[in-house]
Amino acid sequence: MENNTFAFAGERFADLQMLRYCLNGFEQLSLQQKKYIYYLAKATLTGRDITTDQFGKYNLPIRKLLENVYLHFPGDRESKDFLAMTVYLKRVWFSNGIYHHYGCEKFQPDFSESWLRKAVDDTPFESLPGNYRSKQEMMDVLCPVIFDPNVLPKRVNQADGEDLVKTSACNYYEGVTQQEAEKYYEQLRRQAGGNEQPSFGLNSKLVKKGGKLVEERYTADGLYGEAIRKIVCWLDKAREVAENEQQRRVIALLTDYYRTGDLKLFDKYSIEWLRENEGDVDFINGFIEVYGDPLGLKGSWEGIVEYKDNVATERTRKIASNAQWFEDHSPVDPRFRKAKVKGVSAKVICAAMLGGDEYPSSAIGINLPNADWIRARYGSKSVTIGNLTEAYNQAAKGSGMNEEFVIDEETRALIRKYGDLCDDLHTDLHECLGHGSGQLLPGTSPDALKAYGSTIEEARADLFGLYYLADDKLVELGLTPDKEAYKSQYYHYMMNGLMTQLVRIKPGHVIEEAHMRNRALIARWCYAHGNGTVEMVKRDGKTYVRINDYQRLRQLFAELLAEIQRVKSEGDYETARQLVEEYGIKVDADLHKEVLERYRQLNIAPYKGFLNPKMIAVTDDHGEITDIRLDYSESYEEQMLRYSKEYATL
Repeated sequence: MENNTFAFAGERFADLQMLRYCLNGFEQLSLQQKKYIYYLAKATLTGRDITTDQFGKYNLPIRKLLENVYLHFPGDRESKDFLAMTVYLKRVWFSNGIYHHYGCEKFQPDFSESWLRKAVDDTPFESLPGNYRSKQEMMDVLCPVIFDPNVLPKRVNQADGEDLVKTSACNYYEGVTQQEAEKYYEQLRRQAGGNEQPSFGLNSKLVKKGGKLVEERYTADGLYGEAIRKIVCWLDKAREVAENEQQRRVIALLTDYYRTGDLKLFDKYSIEWLRENEGDVDFINGFIEVYGDPLGLKGSWEGIVEYKDNVATERTRKIASNAQWFEDHSPVDPRFRKAKVKGVSAKVICAAMLGGDEYPSSAIGINLPNADWIRARYGSKSVTIGNLTEAYNQAAKGSGMNEEFVIDEETRALIRKYGDLCDDLHTDLHECLGHGSGQLLPGTSPDALKAYGSTIEEARADLFGLYYLADDKLVELGLTPDKEAYKSQYYHYMMNGLMTQLVRIKPGHVIEEAHMRNRALIARWCYAHGNGTVEMVKRDGKTYVRINDYQRLRQLFAELLAEIQRVKSEGDYETARQLVEEYGIKVDADLHKEVLERYRQLNIAPYKGFLNPKMIAVTDDHGEITDIRLDYSESYEEQMLRYSKEYATL
């Protein structure tokens, strides 16, 4: 496969389809840049076991158990149970554990417990995962977790009124209640005082020992130490071939943070990372996003290596260079705007390697750091991941989704003409400006919205992008070709929020994931408050979205953005709860049934994920690296088994 060949769809199983992404322009990078990417990629892949363990305390032994059976089972490998176990294992690989990567519900296996117990008895094990003393003990512990739907059923529970810590299976707390955890971190914030506090809890597990709460920090000599030491080793190698002195400074701060667990060092690293914009290569490596914690405090481990797409970056540069204009003209209360926007940088990048919580399912845009005070004082760095977006767009062509769900040919033509462009622009606006816009009022805790914080923040960024997508400023800047283009995104967004994202929900379930809740909240609020601006109409027995007034819809986005920003700035927990609970969670059973049936006939996998390229170091007779070769031929099974062998750390 040539380096410039475009991404294509690969293996499909369960509700998932694997895609390949290409490293366009990689061959034109210098040898030093390629080596830098190679070592950063190694650091990115080395944290895999950390993420799997964070997502559930039994995930790693279950994965290792199933891999051993898959590799060494001597029985009938074409039997229904073995094939069902293979699909289950592939889902475990994809989700970094036994819980759905999006809905967070536990997978229900299509093979029997009795079959698995016998398969384990018949299969040789070099060593038992999880330090179990016998196969019997191992199976007695793991089988209820795998087979009993009532044992640890949800990775992240967001149900209002329940103890979210006790009812979530994620491995961030042990023996702790929600009230205890919230009180513990509130005390830390009060003791620290000031407005420039570290992100308490980000890099630790909170456990109760001897009746006292203790943080077990993720450090080179602490929890996950074996994995972190290897990550640091690869980062040290990368530091030796970095493009500039600032990159070397950034890596040094990151490795010092990994060694000590000092969150103030993480803040220093984040600030210096923001200041590095000269090199073409960049990376994210660490405990970053908090969606996997029901309290929104603890970071899941992730890694991305990237290099700049200089041509596409011109688009985001125009947006970033006008950040102050967008902030000044935002429809929110002036009290909540930033008087001076600082340090906004944005670029379109090519992903070179994905790891941890960004693999195989990855974001297509990133805005960091997450600390509000750092954003306010130093700015933020935004990226749109162009080669992943292209892969998604390529996979969607000819799927039949628009033909089935878009109301008429006129609207479909609008989406065909402007859809990809406006999707990219909305992502750019969301990441480059939306997350970095606005400010908290003095004294407002960044964690005041608690379990609803992630949904509100994503809604805020989405609304910022939607509002400005229809602005004449984008035409003036040459980002949209005319005043009609935005309509493609408005229609697609409302259709998705009101209808088509329901294909990702099982019958009888509610919406759980923060991004999905955000889209439902926006679409349903506008539908409810628009007085006919948006309608749900029936044609030939099928439901469609119809937008009667696009400019009025823009005004609705503005009104909701103003309220969402107020909620965020003031830390209005009760209104956040009401908005999310009323508009973001519930599912209309009849509409859901209809959407699922129509979607089923299209035979499309609702979720996509990515296979990484295999990077091969070419060396001379002295062992010196002379090139980095890319191999795109590795299958999903081969890649996952190789990672489990080469990057086994826990």
